[in-house]
Amino acid sequence: MARWCYRHRLVVLLLWVGALFGLGLSASSAGTDYANVFSLPNTDSKSAYDLMEKAFPNSSGDTDTVVWKVGSGSVRDASVQSRIRPALDEIARMKGVGEVAGPYTGPRGAAQISKDGRIAYAQITFTERANAVPKDLVQNVVDTAQKAERGGLEVALGGQAIQRVQEPPTGLAEMVGILAAAVVLFLAFGSFYAMLLPIGVAVFGVGTGLFSTQLLSHTTDIPDLAPLLATLIGLGVGIDYALFIVTRHRRGLERGLEPEESAVIALDTSGRAVLFAGGTVCIALAGMLVTNLRFLDGVVVGTSLTVVLSVLAATTLLPALLGFLGPRVLSRRQRRKLAENGPAPERSDNLAARWSAAVQKRPRRIAALALVVMALLALPVLSLRLGATDQGNDDASTTTRKAYDLLAEGFGPGFNGPLQVVTSTGDTTALVKGIEGTEGVARVAALPPARGVTVIQVVPTTSPQSQQTDDLIDTLRDKVIPEAGATGHVGGVTAVSKDFASVTGDRLPLFVVTIIGLSFLLLLIAFRSLVVPLTAALMNLIAAAASFGVLVAIFQWGWGLSFLGLGKEGPINAFLPVIMLSLLFGLSMDYQVFLVSRMHEEWVHTKDNARAVRVGLAETSRVINSAALIMVCVFLAFVLSGDAGAATAGVGLAAAVALDAFILRTALVPAAMHLLGSSNWWLPDWLEKRLPHLAVEPKEESEPSTSPRGAGPASVVHGFVRTPDGDPVEGASVALVAGGGGHHLDRVTSLADGSYILSVPAPGTYLLTTTAAPYAPNARHVVVADGPLVQDVELAEGEVDAVN
Repeated sequence: MARWCYRHRLVVLLLWVGALFGLGLSASSAGTDYANVFSLPNTDSKSAYDLMEKAFPNSSGDTDTVVWKVGSGSVRDASVQSRIRPALDEIARMKGVGEVAGPYTGPRGAAQISKDGRIAYAQITFTERANAVPKDLVQNVVDTAQKAERGGLEVALGGQAIQRVQEPPTGLAEMVGILAAAVVLFLAFGSFYAMLLPIGVAVFGVGTGLFSTQLLSHTTDIPDLAPLLATLIGLGVGIDYALFIVTRHRRGLERGLEPEESAVIALDTSGRAVLFAGGTVCIALAGMLVTNLRFLDGVVVGTSLTVVLSVLAATTLLPALLGFLGPRVLSRRQRRKLAENGPAPERSDNLAARWSAAVQKRPRRIAALALVVMALLALPVLSLRLGATDQGNDDASTTTRKAYDLLAEGFGPGFNGPLQVVTSTGDTTALVKGIEGTEGVARVAALPPARGVTVIQVVPTTSPQSQQTDDLIDTLRDKVIPEAGATGHVGGVTAVSKDFASVTGDRLPLFVVTIIGLSFLLLLIAFRSLVVPLTAALMNLIAAAASFGVLVAIFQWGWGLSFLGLGKEGPINAFLPVIMLSLLFGLSMDYQVFLVSRMHEEWVHTKDNARAVRVGLAETSRVINSAALIMVCVFLAFVLSGDAGAATAGVGLAAAVALDAFILRTALVPAAMHLLGSSNWWLPDWLEKRLPHLAVEPKEESEPSTSPRGAGPASVVHGFVRTPDGDPVEGASVALVAGGGGHHLDRVTSLADGSYILSVPAPGTYLLTTTAAPYAPNARHVVVADGPLVQDVELAEGEVDAVN
């Protein structure tokens, strides 16, 4: 497939461009129909909602609020009314506004003025739901209301529709994330064209995914948070997956391969790992379905579809783009060096090799230090409280936060989250009296019955996010309503949020067990080991605890919130643990696969666990850290999205990826594998026979494909194995391994004089490995041209070998 895409690159590019623009035009014509459906079967708030829908079937349209406060005097003063009344009348005449209920008409209006007379509010009811109200109309409402301001008269607006117009420009977070990723890619590659490749692939994958999700919103319930999360995860994995493939392709070019052959090998090796990694992310996302929360179904659809299209772009569009660029994927300096000096031996990063050797020398100390760091970061998770954020958590400079605070000041903190006791049978009068006598209740008002249903508005004395408000809901349900002899249910946004948090918390253990089980099975099949997947599952739980600890410290305790400009502290959104755990487990699996697959490859060929772990870490840590840094940049950029849920998820995922890549995969995992020794790769024989075989990485490219351009036939590598003192080493195992550290091509044992000779199938770059007890193993890359190569090997006792 990679070869076909490379050779038919114009066709592939046109197909992708056509798909992107075709889906974009279709989505623009159809518009959006996102719906936040909180279906909570068998909950008290759902029963209350069903009764209210029966009594008030036509209560549609978003209701927002205009609040004003005078510095002195009263809102009833003629000078104040002369400014507010014309503004409200003008708003009422706007097309799309159904009704404006102000405080200056009738007894109902009088209740909209605070007791001290300094704060009042008016309710604006639009004819459409918040997401369907045109932004131009909302902005006109905001501008008209705020024109009434003057010295001593403050005006603020709150509500869902109002909140939409104060969000940053659409695409700002994405652009900042892409620019940050571009900087990291340019520093990693040193080539402008190579930098553009991962970004271009991610844009195509995310773009087609978002347009497809927008079209699907007309056929199924997809929440408006889904496209934001799909963009967040799509950009991260899209850039990372292309990064892995482009890195492998550039390595092939530096070894002297033709561009087409190098691209094909890159797709047939790293491309397979990308397919496996993308599949694990989708499986982890699908784990959200076990929670049976309809709100999350649309999130699964949107994010999974975007990940699938990102993988498809990386495996089809990327080889086509590589075909257009040819050798220009390398920087000018690298191309000039290749032309002057020929193929360069494949080398690991020196810093990575030194760190890998340090982990092998001190695994206990490094593992203990990493565990202490993760444990300290995880401590705040013990005070985790799930709930829902509202406009009281917005930044203090926003009009929605100002309106929220003014209403709380004038009418009490519970006014922003009233409860609705809905009853259809029993003595309503007795129920109202019982509610009035309940501790924590500020005001009670029974609305006129409709279709046999009575709604009692209950304003708590505490804020919607307060634990005391949650306790009041339980008291009303368990004590007050039954004692009044009525059949009633407690509803309203605050009650729904509480029930949603309770349901999520109850189903979270099942969800965690499901995705851990799926992760365990995938790694068990891929690496033929029981210990590796067990270690990975434990590490994922440690990463999850630490990342949630960071979330609690920032968003619940408020550490650094003002610096990030993310408003006021509050509970953690109830849906966030499920979404974050899905994404975290998927991304952690990616890094685990890229790291352990290289270790497993080395273990299969040498059966030396210490060497396998050391080489695997040395050769993969740099690309894993680069990929993680890109994801951190993309995720943190979503702080600028203006959406509290996306900002919280972005910070949480950035922390999770950073901790996972820079501490767990770089330090704790390899240190633990050194301590566990060869038991890392233990698998009972009976299980080995029953497990299906899944090749994450195929065999290295065939020997002829490693040939540099213009090379002729090769012959042998030969030489002597000696100690530093010059003494021959007899019985040393000397092996020639395919270029990237793949399968063994030849293996011999050194003779009494230390001599050895290995046959070479074709010119190219190979790995020469030498092992002999009690000496430290030795490995080095050798470049074989068209004649015999003399290569002496020195084995030193007690030293740690670093990959050269």
